[in-house]
Amino acid sequence: MAHAKTSYVCLPCRASYKQPYPGHHDHDRLCPRCAEPLIHVGSAFAAPKRRDTASWRTLSVLLHAGVRFHKSCCGGPGYRPRTLSEVRERMAYARATGEPFAQALVRRDLP
Repeated sequence: MAHAKTSYVCLPCRASYKQPYPGHHDHDRLCPRCAEPLIHVGSAFAAPKRRDTASWRTLSVLLHAGVRFHKSCCGGPGYRPRTLSEVRERMAYARATGEPFAQALVRRDLP
C-alpha cells in the first residue's frame, strides 16, 4: 500500500507538489524550481492553473492568514473563498466585527 501524500505550494513559482506527510525529523521542504521553502497546505488542496494569477493571489491571502486545506471528518476542508471579491467582503466583515481574519475567511455565509 502506498504512503499517503499531502500538498505543498511555492507561491513565487505558482506550483504545487504532492509529497509524503512531514515526519518528526523532516527538514523544511524546498521548491525544486527556485529553492524557496514550500508551504504545507494540506491533502484536500486543489491548485489553480499557473496562469490564473487572481486565484493565486486569493490563495496567497489565505495562506498568509494561516488558512490551510486539511480534510475534516466529513470529507473536505470546508468553505474557502475562491475570488478576491469574496476575500475583500470577508476582510471588511472582520474589520467591522473584530472577528479574527482567518476565521472570517472560512465563514461560508456572512450575516
